Amino acid sequence: MPKIFKVLFIIIAILVVIFLIASILFSIYAPAIVEDQIRQNLKVKASLGKISLSMPFTVTLEKLEIGGLANIKKISFSPNLIALLFGKVVIHGLTITEPVINLEQGSDGKLNLPVLEQKPGAKAPEFYPTSLKIKDAKIIFTDRKVSAAGYQVVADKLDISVSKVAFPVTSLAVNISASCQLSNPAGKAFGKVNFSGWIDYPARDMDAKLEIKDTDITNFSPYYGNFISNKKLLSAILNLASTFKAKDNALNINTDFNLSGLVYEEAAEEEISLDLAKNALDLFTNSKGNLHLVFDIDTKLDNPALSQDKLKNIILKAAMKNLSSQSPEEIADKVSDVIDKFKGYGKGLKEIFGK
Repeated sequence: MPKIFKVLFIIIAILVVIFLIASILFSIYAPAIVEDQIRQNLKVKASLGKISLSMPFTVTLEKLEIGGLANIKKISFSPNLIALLFGKVVIHGLTITEPVINLEQGSDGKLNLPVLEQKPGAKAPEFYPTSLKIKDAKIIFTDRKVSAAGYQVVADKLDISVSKVAFPVTSLAVNISASCQLSNPAGKAFGKVNFSGWIDYPARDMDAKLEIKDTDITNFSPYYGNFISNKKLLSAILNLASTFKAKDNALNINTDFNLSGLVYEEAAEEEISLDLAKNALDLFTNSKGNLHLVFDIDTKLDNPALSQDKLKNIILKAAMKNLSSQSPEEIADKVSDVIDKFKGYGKGLKEIFGK
């Protein structure tokens, strides 16, 4: 065997031995270090079942618990060792498998998210994940602001993928795809959500699409109240498709909104409110009781301010456009007993009823 190959063999053997020793020491001492760092920085209890190294240089954490906030089956990633020498944390292939996140909003509106504590004068290292995958996640959201007992919605089977756009190589845009199933606390699925597209946040550009499919919105009744209807809804299926297009921070959201299968609870005749928004669907649904609206929202990508009142106005404007295209007979059947009460709600509505 040539001498050079013997030298290479010896070097490789030494590196393998060093790696094996490092792996053993790492698995013994690293869990306690990780748990201690989480406790110190997030002020919550933490436990880690196992941590290991594998070739070429991948770190894997298993059975990580962070207080009552998160329980994660596995996290794996490959740190860039050269970047660490310059004080930057560059992570390749960050994959989080089967995390269960318990997100809670208190009666004061605050979320139970821990705040990373930073010592005065200390500079946090720059963190750059080159890609991210979240597999089969579950987010349990409990809202004690709308209900003291805690109103709960679950996003289950959540998959997220974030990666840099390959071409052009100079682009800072990232591709994003996400999907999940919506469930109630009993585990019954009531809808699906999909999101896909790309975003270049430094340039404030975006092109993406959001889809909500076959979602029974009565599971969100504490949030919409009687905006949809004064009568209690037992079922209402939402199918929605929104496109997000932004250029130089100007964001346009075009939405195709379909609400169908409206089933109401039988109740005594209620007094009709003078709040037009509360009767929006009662007035603007078609003869089958369904609502189809198409509307645009213009805002800013870096500050997508959209108040509830502004959203109501946008929806009502689209609803009135639909109403104006219906026959006088259809309109008369739906609003004959409330026309006089609503004549004071804006010039546009007066013109529609006038026709």
